[in-house]
Amino acid sequence: MRMANKDYYEVLGLSKGASDDEIKKAFRKLAIQYHPDKNKGNKEAEEKFKEINEAYQVLSDPEKRARYDQFGTADFQGGFDGFGGFDFSDMGFGDIFESFFGGGFSGRRRKDAPQKGDDIEMTLKLTFEEAVFGVEKEINVTRHETCETCGGNGAKPGTSPITCDRCGGTGQIRIQRATPLGSFVTTSHCDKCGGKGKIINDPCPTCKGKGKERKHRKIKVNIPAGVDNDNIIPLRGQGEHGVNGGPPGDLYIGLKVASHPVFKRKGVDIYIDAHISFAQAALGTELKVPTVDGDVKYSVPAGTQPGTIFRLKGKGVPRVNSSGRGDQYVNIIVDVPKSLNEKQVEALKLFMEASGEQWDQTKETKKGSIFKGKIFGKDK
Repeated sequence: MRMANKDYYEVLGLSKGASDDEIKKAFRKLAIQYHPDKNKGNKEAEEKFKEINEAYQVLSDPEKRARYDQFGTADFQGGFDGFGGFDFSDMGFGDIFESFFGGGFSGRRRKDAPQKGDDIEMTLKLTFEEAVFGVEKEINVTRHETCETCGGNGAKPGTSPITCDRCGGTGQIRIQRATPLGSFVTTSHCDKCGGKGKIINDPCPTCKGKGKERKHRKIKVNIPAGVDNDNIIPLRGQGEHGVNGGPPGDLYIGLKVASHPVFKRKGVDIYIDAHISFAQAALGTELKVPTVDGDVKYSVPAGTQPGTIFRLKGKGVPRVNSSGRGDQYVNIIVDVPKSLNEKQVEALKLFMEASGEQWDQTKETKKGSIFKGKIFGKDK
């Protein structure tokens, strides 16, 4: 029975100029939503599914679609006839419809097909210096590897797995199901061999028929200079071994770099604080500045203000897998003493007089106090 006065484009939620790919995608989405096996007992969903299928049969056929666009009818016989020969496997419906029907469609990957092994993720801790200069580390990895006793087939040495007599070695069995909407043929994993196509009567004593055994390996890892926190080091082929001859997975190492009590890192640059007295700031001084390469001397010029930042070129972090290094920045902090002896107080009074400032004795409190505001030209 064909739909009467229904807009096929509207049924699929499309405009008249929709492409073939848009029509196919729209049908796939709606077919999943309204499929009877997903909406058991829902007559409205059943009718909607019939409309969707009929619309697709017309709009997916260039000749029928042309007649429909011109005359408003495709003049085709038969109305709804199940899926009308629509190939769900072409649209990747196998895994989706398997969850609805309890089986699958042609095109599903067999369990005995080669599969890549799983990836492994782990964390490696580094010191600040190790991250800056690079280091070779030895890590312990636990993974499943192909059984050395049976070569991965799971059978006891001297024996071999036999072909499953239920599925004929395909690992799948076909099931035909009759529904009010037609007959469906689905495939599912063979319940006798578990979808492998082979049966092991005499399992390997080492791996118990699994074809894999758990191994502990020590792997050396070269950490390049300049790595930073949360960087990932990939080791190709060091993950879990593959299945049925498939390639191994990869090992991904996440780096966690410890903080440093002196150095602070921002990208490839390093920052530190250097403390000097206000007399050194005024008169200038020579500092011994720590760097990741060791201490270096730096001349602080007279009149240096608090918060001044000096750059030590090339004393930062090496650029990963590249030439050159970042810089080190030295932030000058001028320390103001919290107490002074009498000699220091007299010296500062003389300094103030020489600077044309008046000494305000009302500011003086207890013996040994210092007036930070006056020293830096601010009355606090």
